[in-house]
Amino acid sequence: MLFIRSVLMTFCIYGWSVIVVLAMLPLLLFPRGAMVKAFTLWMKSLMWIMKVTMGITYEVRGMENLPKETVIFASKHQSTWDTLFFYTLIDDPAYVLKKELLSIPFYGWYLKKTKLISVDRNAGASALKQVIRDTNYALDHERSVVIFPEGTRSIPGEKSTYQPGIAAMYKSATHPVVPVALNSGLYWGRRDFIKRPGKIIAEILPPLGKGMKAREFMSELERIIEEASTKLNEEAGFLKG
Repeated sequence: MLFIRSVLMTFCIYGWSVIVVLAMLPLLLFPRGAMVKAFTLWMKSLMWIMKVTMGITYEVRGMENLPKETVIFASKHQSTWDTLFFYTLIDDPAYVLKKELLSIPFYGWYLKKTKLISVDRNAGASALKQVIRDTNYALDHERSVVIFPEGTRSIPGEKSTYQPGIAAMYKSATHPVVPVALNSGLYWGRRDFIKRPGKIIAEILPPLGKGMKAREFMSELERIIEEASTKLNEEAGFLKG
């Protein structure tokens, strides 16, 4: 049954996305805001498809920890779901993503139109400087930034190396960094075709204070996110090994 429902979910997501992607093409001629609204509706519709076909729902905890100002979300990354989630949480998020995605026909064009923050991993220090400039520009224009410090999806119970770019963003921005823990990989895992029904938990954690040195900040960020994500995994009945 899980296989059949996974097939149905995959078919619906990709089939619906093809229709939406083609329908959004004329919006390239409109102001950016029109594309942002369409993109947001697309992401929310995919979450609905997941709920109806696979029984995957979600719960957000810790909203009281979210400042009223724009922030930098530093999120755990376990699933494709994570890239949809922030469109349901806030208006017009500025995701930090790899530049290669902008080269994908249609999808990449829309990402570029919405003015997300792209990273050229081959550009070295100049790429980081550009990310910092783009991050501060987005924050100053009332757009919260979303970054996955691990840089890639991790398997539940494991962690990838946290990349230092988030520390540079923390040092340069006047807006707070808000850690986010989640357990999405238990239900839609990295490269897993078989999905599992259940409730994904995303937990907004308290903002990290300013004034820490880069190494101290990285250590604290990683500790907070990993500990909270581990608790969410255990709450859902996940036992490593």
